[in-house]
Amino acid sequence: MKTSFVEEIELGSKNALIKLNILRYFINNGENTLPELGKEMDVSVPTVTKLVGELIEDGFVIDFGKLETTGGRRPNIYGLNPDSGCFLGVDIKRFKVNIALINFKGGLVGKVYSTPFFYENTQESFDELCQIITAYVDKLSMPKSKILSVGINISGRVNTQTGHSYSLYYFNERPLTEAFHERLGLHVTIDNDSRSMAYGEFMNGVVKDEKNIFFINVSWGLGMGVIVDGKLYYGKSGFSGEFGHIPVFDNEVICHCGKKGCLETEASGSYIHKRFLEKISEGNSSILDKKVKKGDSITLEDILDAALNDDILAIELIEEVGNNLGKQIAGLINLFNPELVVVGGSLAQTGDYLLLPIRSAVKRHSLNLVSRDTQIKLSKLGDNAGVIGACLMARSKMLGII
Repeated sequence: MKTSFVEEIELGSKNALIKLNILRYFINNGENTLPELGKEMDVSVPTVTKLVGELIEDGFVIDFGKLETTGGRRPNIYGLNPDSGCFLGVDIKRFKVNIALINFKGGLVGKVYSTPFFYENTQESFDELCQIITAYVDKLSMPKSKILSVGINISGRVNTQTGHSYSLYYFNERPLTEAFHERLGLHVTIDNDSRSMAYGEFMNGVVKDEKNIFFINVSWGLGMGVIVDGKLYYGKSGFSGEFGHIPVFDNEVICHCGKKGCLETEASGSYIHKRFLEKISEGNSSILDKKVKKGDSITLEDILDAALNDDILAIELIEEVGNNLGKQIAGLINLFNPELVVVGGSLAQTGDYLLLPIRSAVKRHSLNLVSRDTQIKLSKLGDNAGVIGACLMARSKMLGII
């Protein structure tokens, strides 16, 4: 019986590694000819022809036909087969879930954003999440077997190698990926949400040729994804990027991690939400006053929308968070001298209200010689960074390239 490509990967054969490099090349660079692939892989044309032929048999690669040239013999070009399978991405927010589906080539083929959901560490929340994902899969026109893998973003401490989440849905010693697989009937991987957002931005977002990047996720909480030399940095146990839990403030506020004075306690969406309500109760005015007087609940999204409608109170709180973040980002720049810092997450939708104070604080607190080559940009993918990243991570993990 012929050994499948997936089995070859597990066996770690030399040919399987070359095939992975071929797929990685197609993912990062698009289609190409066999002679050019041979040069990129540093293997002979007969060898690359044989391996690409096997990838075509396995359904991962397709022959797109002759390359248009001005003269001479026209070579065939090869690339990823978009119909060889799909990858599902699930991005869990504080009060909603985003789901998307990409084909093997990375093209978006389905999505459902902002499904209402309350994210908490309970069995009931886990059950509801599984029901939402199952309902989405059941409505697809394609057979379930077409979904090769599911990537699910989890906030906090996640060990993607073992499949454990230690911050949410940590009910026992069993890997969370096993629990998801049992409920969904699909192959599942999990990863930290900020890391997935960083990967989405790296592959399909604002990142161009930069290889050393920090992605700052400023949402209800505060996290960070790190890319070093073009590769995601995980740390020893997959817990890298806990930017929000740097001890910064002498405020005696207990963070959800159990420690006091974490950066997240005064530089996050949850802080803006808390302080906004406190300021309103103290008599400060806002365009949301009518909603408060009616007894309606105020969400973080309400506050961010108010800022975009020139609400002074909301803008001031966002600027405060921007200043606090910028000071600590300056420290990161002094330490690591990255090429690019991407600011994303829900607060990034406020644009310059967040970005300008960050840049100003970085300029004040960083070393000029170190920071002058570091760009600071807003996320291009916005609220979609997490779910796009989850899809792309599912594909790359199945192929063993991250």
